[in-house]
Amino acid sequence: MNAFMEDLVLHEDPRSGNCFKIRLTAALLGIPLERRQYDIMKGETRTPEFLRDVNANGRIPVLQVGPRFLPESNAACWFLAEGSPLIPQDRFARADMLRWMFFEQYNHEPNVATLRFWLLFVGEANLSEFQKGQITAKRAGGEAALAVMDEHLTRSDWLVGDSVTLADIALYAYTHVCEAGGFRLRDYPAICGWLDRVAGLSGYVAMD
Repeated sequence: MNAFMEDLVLHEDPRSGNCFKIRLTAALLGIPLERRQYDIMKGETRTPEFLRDVNANGRIPVLQVGPRFLPESNAACWFLAEGSPLIPQDRFARADMLRWMFFEQYNHEPNVATLRFWLLFVGEANLSEFQKGQITAKRAGGEAALAVMDEHLTRSDWLVGDSVTLADIALYAYTHVCEAGGFRLRDYPAICGWLDRVAGLSGYVAMD
């Protein structure tokens, strides 16, 4: 049952892991979302209309709640999940969940997601010389982030506590497609088991 009094609209590019996080959160909670799709490769989030009406930062995802707009994927996930089992009640566990969500944005996504975008959508031949020079560092940073996750998941089925939380959703989004950026999931057996557990959750939806 939808607990929200206002219609929810996800402004997204369905190929984006950051957009997928929000869709997956909503699906696991049974919350209906209307979807409005944009092609970031065609600059559709940089039009005067989008900048004026949706997000002046020119980025997606944006969760629209009635007449209000909420950018930033993890903030939107929190908005949807507040009061649900996806956010722990224990104070320390909530902070630990946020720790992993910050880790995702600062250590994981800038490396894992960036390489996926560069190699899968832009193409290595089309990268600038600066971007090409960053590939080795991005790969090392991504491998380090995946190693941290893998080590933790050898000791626990989930990133925080005994059940799935927003930490798992946030990090699942780009981890499960990381091979498109040249990472090898077989190098991280604990992550592989965790990916299967997330995909087996009731209400799970796949990335488009």
